[in-house]
Amino acid sequence: MPKMKTKSGAKKRFRFTASGKIKHGVAGKRHGMTKRGNRFLRQATGMAIVSDADTRIIKRNFFPYER
Repeated sequence: MPKMKTKSGAKKRFRFTASGKIKHGVAGKRHGMTKRGNRFLRQATGMAIVSDADTRIIKRNFFPYER
């Protein structure tokens, strides 16, 4: 049976923490920032942790060999 491949789009969108959780970039900061509030822009900086339910789906379907 051939090797399973990691989804290349998932490699670009997600990162793993040392404890096995998955981080993702916060949505909504590519363009159109003038219509968004300052509070939203502050809170949307950096990375966010994916929920536990979505973590199981992402690991099973997109990262077959990770942790």
